[in-house]
Amino acid sequence: MTTNVLILCTHNSARSVLSEGMLNHWAARLGKDVRAHSAGSAPSGRLNPFALEALEQAGVDTQGYRSKSWDTFTAKDAPEMRIVITVCDSAAAEQCPHWPGSPVKLHWGYPDPSNTPGGDEAKRMAFELTRQAIGYRMLQLLQLPLAQMSNAELQSALAEIGRN
Repeated sequence: MTTNVLILCTHNSARSVLSEGMLNHWAARLGKDVRAHSAGSAPSGRLNPFALEALEQAGVDTQGYRSKSWDTFTAKDAPEMRIVITVCDSAAAEQCPHWPGSPVKLHWGYPDPSNTPGGDEAKRMAFELTRQAIGYRMLQLLQLPLAQMSNAELQSALAEIGRN
């Protein structure tokens, strides 16, 4: 049974997209039955080009990625989430909708690379460093025996990953 993971940020244009891309990329490479999705509480309707560039440079297929509302994942036909992760402080502070199935919820915050001062090269570096940090956590998530873990065990393990 596929483990669905929803990654949330306010605009669903940078950090959540980087997270979706890296988790799906590593899951496919490692043969794990995990599927990442991303969404935003107030989606911008566009993906940050630096986020797409960082993913593509890492060999991630971004075909079909788009900025979408978290309401997409509360619909009757939406996949049931096992894990919901917020990656920006503003999304973590918001009142999230009710997710069917009572998924494990946690916050793994990352600074917004879009706010990096300087020119394009400084932003590219910030996005790449954020992608690497996210990718490392996603690899740790994929090492967990997800199918054998209770929600309480999963919550504890994911919180520990977030502290490291």
